[in-house]
Amino acid sequence: MAKSLETVYLKDGQVDVAHYHDLALQKQKEHAKFLATLKKKKPKHLDQLVQKVHNEVFEQIDCTKCANCCKSLGPLFTEADIERIAKAMRMKLGKFEETYLRVDEDGDKVFNCMPCPFLGADNLCSIYALRPKACREFPHTDRKKIYQINHLTIKNTLYCPAAYLFVEKLRQELG
Repeated sequence: MAKSLETVYLKDGQVDVAHYHDLALQKQKEHAKFLATLKKKKPKHLDQLVQKVHNEVFEQIDCTKCANCCKSLGPLFTEADIERIAKAMRMKLGKFEETYLRVDEDGDKVFNCMPCPFLGADNLCSIYALRPKACREFPHTDRKKIYQINHLTIKNTLYCPAAYLFVEKLRQELG
């Protein structure tokens, strides 16, 4: 495996998020061009390859050694997410929203502050089984027709080392 595709850790065992952020910044145009070719050419068996690469990356990356998404990106909350989590916490919907959420500039309900209030010091989620849909699906690298979310994939490479490694490995696989 090429050196750039090995996971880089800090001395404390955490994934070196700054390293991947810097790499992603350097490769934004290159990644955008590559992903645009996927949209244009739609390679045969792309969905299967995407799933394979996603699985390989997540065998390599332990999200609990990073949790940057939980520290810096607030998920969008659907009404179903709010109802499910509030019910499990035995909170009224209004109280849950007042305590944890705000409406952003796009009209979406998101956390009122970051990092996620449900993220523990051990990088584990205290509501993991109940977490919002956006958290369950992040970084969206196992999605069919991945080329439909190129803009999101590029953005996620800046925050998620696994998303960066996914794009790099997919590039490698497709030559």
